[in-house]
Parts: sequence; structure tokens; C-alpha cells
Amino acid sequence: MCAVTRDHLWQPAKAWIRERHPGSLLHCRVGSGQATYHRFDAHTGQHLITYGVRMIAAKHRPETASGWLSGREICKRGYFDGELSTLNLLAHTCCHEFAHLLQQCAGQRYRGSVHNLHFYTILDELHESGAARTTRTALAELAGEQGVALPDTPFAPVDTRQQLARWQVGDTVRFGTGRRELHGEIVRVNRKTCTVDGIGPSKGVRYRVPVQMLSPLTPPR
Repeated sequence: MCAVTRDHLWQPAKAWIRERHPGSLLHCRVGSGQATYHRFDAHTGQHLITYGVRMIAAKHRPETASGWLSGREICKRGYFDGELSTLNLLAHTCCHEFAHLLQQCAGQRYRGSVHNLHFYTILDELHESGAARTTRTALAELAGEQGVALPDTPFAPVDTRQQLARWQVGDTVRFGTGRRELHGEIVRVNRKTCTVDGIGPSKGVRYRVPVQMLSPLTPPR
């Protein structure tokens, strides 16, 4: 995803970007969690795009993929013919974060107004111009060369309303995987997520967790 973002999104737009912000640079990296974001350092002129490894893992399974904004955008705005698949979700994630970079360069990103009309005008243009399709094709080809499976079989969105009905305030839950598994207690049930206060080693930290990522915490015997 980092290589495709640099080669197929940044490179075609670099001249336009540097006309507005001379010396601008892009650094892409993979983060250890699920956080996926664009940041800009005005002092160095560096744009940073982070793709969370847990986000990538979540978009390989229908039950965890549907809760992400990228999935809702694909369905509601008809990107990639409105079809959800791992390949479509990850290609669109590249476009989504790069749209934030272009939004920043255009001076249309504001505190409290990030996913605004200007952002979606840029994102729509990336899809309508063919840049998103190019990104998708490049991602599939590079993954194939490296032996990485990126399924392109469409799957249906998961109805989060039924999943939310399982949970109530006070339930103890687990989320994350392997060494990064976390435990907590639900303190609020939101529209698509649950607010969870960490317990045990995670005590003192509050998380907002997509409902698809929650499992009941079995009390120790």
C-alpha cells in the first residue's frame, strides 16, 4: 500500500502539490495498530500516511470490514461499483488517505471539519478520473508479485445493528489479536461502535471499538 501510494498517487500529483507547497515530501509507513491517517508537518513540509496493520487485517473479513468508513463510502458513493472486497477496501483506503493529503494542500482541511464537502469532491475525482482503478490494479499486481493474497471476491456488508444488540453497558469484552489483545468494560454503546474502558493491563485507557471487533471476555477459571 505504501509503494502504490507513492508510485501511483503521489508521483502524478507531485508537481501540483509542490507548486503550492515547494519542497513537500511524502513518507508512508505501516503502523502497529489499527490507526490509519494522514498528517502534515508544516515545518518540514512532510506528509505522513500511516496504514495500520490491524486495519489491514480487519479488512480481510466481512464481519470486521464493514464497520470502517471506507466500506460505507464504497457502498454509499458507488466506488468500485459499490462492491466490498478486501482488494477494493485497501485500494480505496489508499485513495481516502491521499485525498486528505490533497485536501491539506488545497487549504480545505479544518479542525472539526475533516470529511467535508471539499474532501469528498477530491475523493470522487480520484475515482472518476481513473486514479482509483489504477491504484487497485497496481495493488493487486504488486501483491501477486510478492505472494500476498488480496481477495477480490465481493462480500455483503454486515448489519451492525444486530451486532450492537448483543452488548450493553457493563459487559466485559476482548478485542485485538495475539499479543495485542486488550480487555475492557463497555461504558457506552454508540451507533456503530462501543466505548470501552480498559481493565487489567489496559486500565486507565479508553477505546472506541468497532462492534465487529468485540468478543465476550470469558472470566478466568
